[in-house]
Amino acid sequence: MRIAVSSDHRGFTAKQHVVELLQRANHEVDDFGCPSSQVCDYPDVGLAAADAVAEGRCDRGILLCGTGIGMSIAANKVRGVRAAAVHDELTAMLSRKHNDANILCLAADLMGEELIRRVIEVFLNTEFEGGRHQRRIQKITDYEKRNDRVNQPG
Repeated sequence: MRIAVSSDHRGFTAKQHVVELLQRANHEVDDFGCPSSQVCDYPDVGLAAADAVAEGRCDRGILLCGTGIGMSIAANKVRGVRAAAVHDELTAMLSRKHNDANILCLAADLMGEELIRRVIEVFLNTEFEGGRHQRRIQKITDYEKRNDRVNQPG
């Protein structure tokens, strides 16, 4: 699986751990930054990774910031992205099964390496259930398409 990974400065150390973890599991990793623990703005690096997922260049994404919330808000502005701020294995599983989340957003300040590892494992190995959930995802997709036409210049 090809995975887009990104973090702001608060998530930088955890991102390094995540990249190593993914590579050891034989995933391809596209690292969209931040390149160090120097201050950077999460929308800059998070939106670049979200674009890669939305455009199909990456299968999934993992974004890290202090709380996971900022990255989730930014990533969800990209059409076709369903980013979930996840706190444990259960929310990771449900984000995939029920919401077909394609981006996982993690709280680097609040989660240790072991919890992050377990959450990522669940997220990457859980399939979307479809069924009644597909109908709901389709409503979101339809809304995005309608909204794109409304907001076109001219």
